[in-house]
Amino acid sequence: MGSLAASPTFPLLTTIPTDDKDLAKLAPFTVSLSNGFLPLSPPPTELPPSFAVLSHLLTRMPIRTAAGDPGLLATFKLGETLLRELPDLTDEVDKVKGDLRTVGALYRDYCFLASAYLLEPCHERHMKGEGYGLGRQRLPAVLARPLARVAEISGFKPFMEYAGSYALFNYRLEDPALGMEYSNLRLIRAFEHGLDQSSSEAGFVLVHVDMVQNSGLLVQGAVNALSACGDGDRKAFNAGLEGTIEAMAKVNGVMDGMWKKSKPNDYNSFRTFIFGITKQSMFPHGVVYEGVSEEVMSFRGESGANDSMIPLCDNLLEISMPGTPLTEILSDFRSYRPGNHRQFLEWVKDRAQDVGVRGYAMMDRESAVLYLHALNQVRDFRWRHWCFTREYILKKTAHPTATGGSPIVLWLPNQLFSVYDQMMDVEHAIDGSPECRDIMDLVHSQRKTLEKEVNKYCSERSG
Repeated sequence: MGSLAASPTFPLLTTIPTDDKDLAKLAPFTVSLSNGFLPLSPPPTELPPSFAVLSHLLTRMPIRTAAGDPGLLATFKLGETLLRELPDLTDEVDKVKGDLRTVGALYRDYCFLASAYLLEPCHERHMKGEGYGLGRQRLPAVLARPLARVAEISGFKPFMEYAGSYALFNYRLEDPALGMEYSNLRLIRAFEHGLDQSSSEAGFVLVHVDMVQNSGLLVQGAVNALSACGDGDRKAFNAGLEGTIEAMAKVNGVMDGMWKKSKPNDYNSFRTFIFGITKQSMFPHGVVYEGVSEEVMSFRGESGANDSMIPLCDNLLEISMPGTPLTEILSDFRSYRPGNHRQFLEWVKDRAQDVGVRGYAMMDRESAVLYLHALNQVRDFRWRHWCFTREYILKKTAHPTATGGSPIVLWLPNQLFSVYDQMMDVEHAIDGSPECRDIMDLVHSQRKTLEKEVNKYCSERSG
């Protein structure tokens, strides 16, 4: 049980304003029943005229520009061009601080430019077949000051994040009338070839966007299950679990499309630019944000692990994680999410503990079976994430840390083993239910495979 009873309800946004002035007053990542964890509306693609220099730099930045020409990162000229052309626009940021959508777009764009600037030398070495070496150790004030300001206003870290910059605030609709169909999604900003929708960089980001557009259903299912559990309404509780399962099945189905839309052999060519500072050899002492602080600063890099859907499932289903340093990293990732996401996830965690979701599910056979199926969707997601890590990273590079600064071999298995353990506990509680036999046969087999693979990669990388 939670130490303090969580409120029975959370103030989810049920109706999204259609007026631009009303939208501008709301945090773009306010959790809503329709959009879930996606922003309330498609992100702005253009900046105010006062930021024309910033826009012009970003247009020329990618390795291949939208026009198909080599960009500044292709010729390794971004750093010197930025220092020559970019003014300090911090005062201009304050002029638009009341428009949170515009502030969000500025946060996205300054993040892209900052990461490209810091990691450009690493990209150059990587393209020569060398190790990453050192990135730039100081972020110039013309970047650091406005980035720190837009981050402060929007509630993010002053470094690239998954939701606020790299992925979920970085898509546009080619034809607004066609909505969120995958074929209609395009990137706003990119490092490599991502402005071409068929590229692996575009596929990597847009598959995440496509996954998260199912999060409204997930939020609804979770809220319904919590409400019904608190009311002792078994039928409604089961319906809430079914909604959660249905939503996660859709997410997993979209996720499986990553293999075709973003090729394993292409990933490491743009991955360089999404590394963070924390626990990375490229920034052994952190980075100085000139004009902000002479004390070094350190932030984790962009990571899909910062998405809010699986943490929602973890909290709703009361999945127990081990008390290890690896789990501490999982906790640290919480601060790299939009503020309203964090509040909602914390409410779900507290409310699930207060009403006892797991215990309530185990009191009824039908509920227990549904609970196991919900866990199975989490397992499916985390297993596929491990498979991506194995094929896209472990087989391609010896770099020991993921973009977010976690140990590349051990971190995902830390969570996946916990899901296996909880599923086995449920299996024992329902005494080998025939309708769950195929699921549990897979769990036992997959767990053995994961143990072998983790031991293999640990052994190879310790030699």
